[in-house]
Amino acid sequence: MRSFAVRRALAESAQTCPKYSVMATTLDVPSSKFKALTRLVGNTPLVSIHFRYHGTHRILFAKSEYLNLTGSIKDRIAVRILQKAYAEGKIAPGHTIAEATSGNTGIAFAAIGRMLGHPVKIFMPDWMSPERVHLIRSYGAEVVSVSKGDGGFLGSIRMCEEFAASRKDVFLPRQFSNPANSEAHEETTGPEIWSQLLSVGKRPQAFVAGVGTGGTVMGVGKFLRQRDSSIRIHPVEPAESPILSTGCKVGNHRIQGISDEFIPEIVHLKQLDEVIAISDGDAIHMAQKLAANLGLAVGISSGCNFLAAVQAQDKIAPDAVVATVFCDDNKKYLSTALMNEEPPGPNYLSADVELLGLGTVGRACEFCH
Repeated sequence: MRSFAVRRALAESAQTCPKYSVMATTLDVPSSKFKALTRLVGNTPLVSIHFRYHGTHRILFAKSEYLNLTGSIKDRIAVRILQKAYAEGKIAPGHTIAEATSGNTGIAFAAIGRMLGHPVKIFMPDWMSPERVHLIRSYGAEVVSVSKGDGGFLGSIRMCEEFAASRKDVFLPRQFSNPANSEAHEETTGPEIWSQLLSVGKRPQAFVAGVGTGGTVMGVGKFLRQRDSSIRIHPVEPAESPILSTGCKVGNHRIQGISDEFIPEIVHLKQLDEVIAISDGDAIHMAQKLAANLGLAVGISSGCNFLAAVQAQDKIAPDAVVATVFCDDNKKYLSTALMNEEPPGPNYLSADVELLGLGTVGRACEFCH
């Protein structure tokens, strides 16, 4: 009865106001829900960061991914993976979505899964920030915390697979191996960056991104190189845990969301340029400066990406057009080292960065839904 009343009200609005004639709602499964979701996820603004580095004025560009539905870039892959799964008949209404994650992907699947009417179960290492756990549970999802003794991140993946094997009504997104992950960025993030830079008369010369699942750097990189094969694509890792460089689990770090104990299946390092390593302390310092000086309250991985972009610029020229992503905001890190005073390191790049101001490149019109 209530759904009928809502539909009638929307129909009446459409008759009296053309603006609402194509309004997407979440009343039907799944087509209208996905249409509504695509208006809540992606097509984020591009910010231009003006700064002085070693006495030279520079500009870097970063996608404002904290403006997505749940506040992170992972909303893009959650929508794409679920949309593709529905199209291929791999998921049905009522199926449980189960995923192993370090946080943002779990939050994205919790919110979007519930919007689509699915139970959601998240397996997550127990050393992730409490904010991540609380956010996932706030969406009505279940969280299974996995200790290092039970295998940590790899244990989370194993337990998730075991859970799915015990039932027939479970859908596994498998973000680390699912091609739809990188496809999401090839089809949205990459084209948006290209279009937004062209709108201000610029062409990207390099793109950098920290590697968690690797979907961002692989997908954006593939699209950009289809437009210009000379564009440099750099994966980024914590200096304290150089898994991409060594090929194995080594060290510990504080940049939640990247370097998750193994090289994901969808990452093909031979297709990328050299790995850039950033100290976690340096990334923390940079994220703190972006918030305190420019009002950009971003997470630690965004500080890491900014500094990696500076290094990528160094490899080309001070005025090179380099883009990256600010993956999420700082609200998931209020109980972490991001809120603490970090001792300065002897070789920190952030110490030489003087932030001057920022500009914005608006959303790309051709990607409005």
